Amino acid sequence: MRHPSSNAVYSYIEELSYNVVAKTGKPSDRYHVGKILLESLKDAPSNNILQIDGTTGEEDTFKSALERSTRCATAFRNLGLQYQDVILIMAPNHINLVIPMYAALFLGIKVAGVDMTLGVNELQHTFKCCVPKIVFCQNSKIETVQQALNLQNIFAHIITFDENNDILSISKFLDQYGGQEEPENFLPAEFNPVETYAFLVTTSGSTGLPKTAALSHKNIIMSFPLLMTIRTEFPTPVKLGLVVSPIQWLSSTFSFIMGPILRYTRLQTSSLPTPEHIHSLINKYRPDFANMSPTFLISLLKTGEQEKCDFSCLQYMLVGGSVVTADLLEEMQKINPKLKIGVVYGLTETTGAVFDSAYSPINSVGRPMPFLQYKLVDPTTNEEINEPNVPGELLLKGPTIFKGYYNNPEMTAAAFDKDGWLKSGDILYRDEYYNYYFYDRIKMILKYKSHQVSPVEIESVIIKHPGVLDVAVTGIPDHECGDLPVALVILRDGHSVTAQEIKDLVKESLTDSKLLRGGVIFVEELPTTSTSKLDRIKLKELAKILKREQ
Repeated sequence: MRHPSSNAVYSYIEELSYNVVAKTGKPSDRYHVGKILLESLKDAPSNNILQIDGTTGEEDTFKSALERSTRCATAFRNLGLQYQDVILIMAPNHINLVIPMYAALFLGIKVAGVDMTLGVNELQHTFKCCVPKIVFCQNSKIETVQQALNLQNIFAHIITFDENNDILSISKFLDQYGGQEEPENFLPAEFNPVETYAFLVTTSGSTGLPKTAALSHKNIIMSFPLLMTIRTEFPTPVKLGLVVSPIQWLSSTFSFIMGPILRYTRLQTSSLPTPEHIHSLINKYRPDFANMSPTFLISLLKTGEQEKCDFSCLQYMLVGGSVVTADLLEEMQKINPKLKIGVVYGLTETTGAVFDSAYSPINSVGRPMPFLQYKLVDPTTNEEINEPNVPGELLLKGPTIFKGYYNNPEMTAAAFDKDGWLKSGDILYRDEYYNYYFYDRIKMILKYKSHQVSPVEIESVIIKHPGVLDVAVTGIPDHECGDLPVALVILRDGHSVTAQEIKDLVKESLTDSKLLRGGVIFVEELPTTSTSKLDRIKLKELAKILKREQ
């Protein structure tokens, strides 16, 4: 069995990167995502299908995507966008979604993918952080986007993916600003990809409101191929890859970038990816590769639903984003014995995967990856743990580690220890063979289906109620949805507040994914640590045993 570090996929990408360098004469261009994408789109047979929208049946070729993305890059230049400006994309996975993304990567413009369900309050925070020059969205979000921009006194062009008489659509944008230059004559921008940001990815950690991780071009090129280490040959057997993740998730970015580079067709959908809809897509199109979260996979395998889908077409699957249980993997292997499953334990801050699970026990998150350094430390004393089977916080170093939190130097400093190690916030242990195992999570981030939910954001809404003295939000584990937000509330003396009032307040202020589906618990006090900080681990345990008012 070949060691994963020698896999053919990584060798192919190295060869592709050096072909780019041979043409430009710049060694650093091997990390230039835009130039590598451009080379991949040009080299593919023009009639090869790049992507399919399973909702509409639309098919998009490599040639068409190349033409539209280079014209979009020209349009960005003609509109006056500069190096490291920001474009923001919030839309479903239709075939035009990646066009401004690829165009931005050609030019060294930063791409921020944002949850399209966000309301005005949440978008304000995003816009304040990213300050986009262009927002790409659907017609249904124009008013919300404009209100949020106005409240932050930010001017940005709004471009819609669907047609609109009053707002510039992407088709009109390309017609008015994109010119008629042939893709063969298009020249991408020259910049240092080691230091240039490619993506701004929203992440929520254990310390508060959503933050935005800045990932460089080098981060992307060093990290993404490692997710395919199970492949020891190229071209890979992957012909059609199913994508269900929304644009704000790094897993979707992986598919958008690796699809054209590895020349497989991407199957996506512009509709809500319900289990029923995804079942129908699998039955109709027969993808051989899929990438999804464990909570979504569980929903596909729900009793009474699983029988509606023939999973036998799948050859390879990546599962990650939250804890992946051995029971889930065994159930999927029982349904499809020939399926190879890669468990992805990773962080946004590490640009994805941290371990290689291809050759590890089923309940392990994997073994160390090439290029990364690993250390386990006692979370209390910070002393290094060198013995097997002793839990400790995972610390990391290496070229896939993010550049920092965008426009947030304080949180960037807090993410690293004094020696420059990234603090994962997760407790793991290893066995004597250096297989690592997830133990517990220090971070308090909740994940409801495909949405990240910040407890502090919900708390900041509830605390505004005049009858609330203090509040803490945690999650109740749910087999299908991941985490159900639940609020533990201390009332002010003399006030009578119902659970429904609290739930309604959250509903009026935040989006659907942040509703208190776990209920409300009224308490006399909240658990604290020895340093008088809120003890989130004890909080989660209390939420499991105390009576919740629904």
